[in-house]
Amino acid sequence: MTRKEVNVSKRSIVLLAICFAMGGLSLTRIGMKRSAYAAEDPHIANAEKMIHEGRRTFRFDTFGDEDFWGNTLKLHEAIEGAKFGGTGSGVSPETALAVGLKIDANAVRGPLRDRMMLDHPAAANRPVLNKAELKDPAITLALLRDNAVVGVKGFFEPSGSLRSIGIQCALCHSTVDNSVAPGIGRRLDGWANRDLNVGAIIALAPNLTPFAQLLGVDVGTVRNVLMSWGPGKFDAELVLDGKAFRPDGKSAATLIPPAFGLAGVNLHTWTGWGSIPHWNAFVANLEMHGKGRFFDPRLDNAAQFPIAAAHGFGDLPHINPDDDLITKKLPALHFYQLSIPAPRPRPGKDFDPDAAKRGDELFSGKAQCNNCHVEPLWTEPGWNLHTGAEVCIDNFQADRAPDHRYRTAPLGGIFTHQKGGFYHDGRFSSLPEVVDHYNSCFDLNLSTQEKNDVVQYLLSL
Repeated sequence: MTRKEVNVSKRSIVLLAICFAMGGLSLTRIGMKRSAYAAEDPHIANAEKMIHEGRRTFRFDTFGDEDFWGNTLKLHEAIEGAKFGGTGSGVSPETALAVGLKIDANAVRGPLRDRMMLDHPAAANRPVLNKAELKDPAITLALLRDNAVVGVKGFFEPSGSLRSIGIQCALCHSTVDNSVAPGIGRRLDGWANRDLNVGAIIALAPNLTPFAQLLGVDVGTVRNVLMSWGPGKFDAELVLDGKAFRPDGKSAATLIPPAFGLAGVNLHTWTGWGSIPHWNAFVANLEMHGKGRFFDPRLDNAAQFPIAAAHGFGDLPHINPDDDLITKKLPALHFYQLSIPAPRPRPGKDFDPDAAKRGDELFSGKAQCNNCHVEPLWTEPGWNLHTGAEVCIDNFQADRAPDHRYRTAPLGGIFTHQKGGFYHDGRFSSLPEVVDHYNSCFDLNLSTQEKNDVVQYLLSL
């Protein structure tokens, strides 16, 4: 074997290691020894370690936020219901699925797995629970014990009662493939859960007084605001500026974005707050209410962020590093998110290949899309922000962010997140509407056929 062939072989082993790490398999599970590549290249060994740690954080870490969602808001009491020591009727599987929560079929264990017949050859696309079980909060509690509710963790007393509840990154940025039934299947990390009604879930909490006090309104108003968000939307800036509604009277909540295809992408959110680790720290501390350290002096601007400035959100607390449950998790979490590739669409099913081929030429030519959505990042390399005027829309949401601009959203895997519409607030219900908007905004003079070809190309990315 030549030296070149040896080098190619080594690279192949390294690449294989990364692929299996990203796909959830370790080399030892397929009979290969990790030491074969770890000893040769410690960087690759570290990469695998970081991916696994980051995925665990993404899927399962609450950062200690159960003290807020459970101990303070008492959300766990609404979930278990009066029959099991809480309040109200409880949250049944039917209700949980209706508000967009997902069930990881691979996590269900023991008697519940047998009852749902998940190992049965005919398990796919059939009712996995009978009518009585779908309405029984006891089944929801059993799913929480198995860590099978994506993005939600139950904390149980030794007696079996639900003590508290916490949330995880995966709540908003994962879904399932519906391979067993709608809302039940294998995890799809990084996919935006556009079925998730975050506001309706929070509104179930028996104690919303902390939000009412923070916003300076009554509890009834808080619930009305939460219920105005609707499926697939969340308002991260509400606790910073208190602007619950847009000037047109519609909710100020924005669509949950996907968390895949972000490698090489500078800014992470619709309005470019910061990089991925900045936004992870922001969300873990200010939105999830975990226990950590956060610093962003831009939030001291009382004119733009009156609530954040009044409560010192720009410099959250100087705590003992041993008590910080967030900061030490940020490196691996960042690494894992960068490893999540955008899903690939299926020719003939998700898009028309012939039309997409014509659209490819238009994308980088007459339609001018590639000017901003630069292949293969599908956003600008560098500082990828624009004013509302530059893209012919209002500046309301942009003005809720420090730079007063909108990010050029990456387009990879766009076929997966059409539900809820496009742009930050879903103002365009379909891709054809988006292309129509740009055709008008930039005077592109695209024909009907050309616009359709561009749409098909977008769906092919």
